[in-house]
Amino acid sequence: MGEGVVTESLASAGTISLWELFWQAGFIVKLVMIGLVVASVWTWAIIIDKSLRYGRVRRQLNNFESHFWSGQSLEELYQTLSERKPTGMGALFVAAMREWKKSFEKGARSPIGLQARIEKAMDVTLAREMDELESRLGFLATIGSAAPFVGLFGTVIGIMTSFQAIAGSQQTSLAVVAPGIAEALLATAIGLVAAIPAVIAYNKLSADAGKIGLRLESFADEFSAILSRQIDEKMSAR
Repeated sequence: MGEGVVTESLASAGTISLWELFWQAGFIVKLVMIGLVVASVWTWAIIIDKSLRYGRVRRQLNNFESHFWSGQSLEELYQTLSERKPTGMGALFVAAMREWKKSFEKGARSPIGLQARIEKAMDVTLAREMDELESRLGFLATIGSAAPFVGLFGTVIGIMTSFQAIAGSQQTSLAVVAPGIAEALLATAIGLVAAIPAVIAYNKLSADAGKIGLRLESFADEFSAILSRQIDEKMSAR
């Protein structure tokens, strides 16, 4: 008779859905689960947004390079880009050209000083572009490292609550223990669901940002060399 009751209880416990496990959990465990779900949703929003943005940036870089090396004059390209807010290589190009034009309009006499100002303008612009590219990646790293521990915290609290309930009821059968343990372990599962995509995405997006950064740095060095030759020619012609 007792075995039939236990079997029936186990069967009913086995049909408990995740939603029911959530509602049966304690207040603290519920807060942990809700926080992890919100973090997971925000993580996926960042992943999608960054993936789309990096794709646009790569297309913009390819498009700019095709125009830059097409033989179009630097002055025409500068006039075209300065009319709108450029990004990536376009921003580096406009910053360098703006400093170039300002310096010669004011009668620059030192080629070394002019070259240093142009490189500084591109360095500042490059840092700004990289900050924009890498923004919110730190959140992915935080979620990837912290979410499992937050989920584990919810699990520990849930198990403690379950054991207190077991001690109060003085029943230690599996049918009594299993639902409470399942509620507690759900917090750890949600923590892992939030953390694993965050870690994978952080590594992938960081690598993508690094590759874009290398392309920007290479262009900045190359364009700086081009302007250096132009400066020498202008200074020699004076």
